[in-house]
Amino acid sequence: MKKKVVIGMSGGVDSSVAAYLLQEQGYEVIGIMMKLSPDNPDYEENEGGCCSISAANDARRVADVLDIPFYVMNFKDVFKKNVIDNFIDEYMEGRTPNPCIVCNRTIKFDEFLRKARALGADYIATGHYAKVEKQDDRYVLKNAEDNKKDQTYALYGLTQDQLSRTLMPCGEYTKPEIRKIAEKIGLEVFKKRDSQEICFIPDNDHGNYIKKYSGRVIKPGDFVDKQGVVIGKHKGIVYYTIGQRKGLGIALGKPVFVNDINPITNQVIVGDEEDIFKTGLIAKDLNFILFDKLTSNLKVTAKIRYSAIPQSATLIPMENNRVKVVFDEKQRAITKGQSVVFYLENLVVGGGIIEKIL
Repeated sequence: MKKKVVIGMSGGVDSSVAAYLLQEQGYEVIGIMMKLSPDNPDYEENEGGCCSISAANDARRVADVLDIPFYVMNFKDVFKKNVIDNFIDEYMEGRTPNPCIVCNRTIKFDEFLRKARALGADYIATGHYAKVEKQDDRYVLKNAEDNKKDQTYALYGLTQDQLSRTLMPCGEYTKPEIRKIAEKIGLEVFKKRDSQEICFIPDNDHGNYIKKYSGRVIKPGDFVDKQGVVIGKHKGIVYYTIGQRKGLGIALGKPVFVNDINPITNQVIVGDEEDIFKTGLIAKDLNFILFDKLTSNLKVTAKIRYSAIPQSATLIPMENNRVKVVFDEKQRAITKGQSVVFYLENLVVGGGIIEKIL
């Protein structure tokens, strides 16, 4: 009897080919599109955006070609509660969240897995570029074959139970190989461009999104220098993030960068570029994959944002599910609210949310 796998289909080339690869491996495949974003007329017709009408049509056409069942499931309420509301709250507190990580943890590998189990599925699958393997008595998360597309940074929050029920067939291939497979089997999405924006913000303007849809009052405030001297006016802290240089709207005769954001005083602190290079951080809400708990110092490489190159660092365990991360060399624009993810060669050790910059 075939094992049953439910795959999240976005209408993109990765999840489409993942469904085909699983078929080829002998699984009974069911395609499901997760309807995540709240109703938004600006977004519903956004060509190619995940959850858009065109994306749903693309996914349905792929399912027809593969001759697999396809359904659209409504996750809008739980997505708003867990992802969008958190996104807004974090920006209002002067932090810069990563909604994809929150979505993976609370929706795609939690709520979706529960729904799949209710359908009698043995596994869920996604089009992520990462590898899940069993090593001794633990499931591990490994870098994808394609380093340029590797998505392990966004997946560090997966638990052992979730990893044991997850398949990611694209992790064994490069992106060009995935596109070639799609073209070979007659999927029109082989040439579809990758989505780059936050899925519920099609124009990538998070500040205006929060102003328009949050119902919160976005208060203008002061730009100040390191000494606290007022040097200009900002339009609201939700528009800024650590390390930002463009779009500040202040002219001081030299480039200045956002050094910090203070939600209590509603101030954005700016300074020279050298001021945003820091030696370390404290992370909270940790999840470890290679082991249950960090009990002693550990030398790793660490990424402080999705696009970063892993940098050599030392993990120092702390109380209350926190860890101190000390880098061998200063890092640029470590940002509260983002995630830091730890690696040992091609294995994900785990990660957490950046709480404090050192």
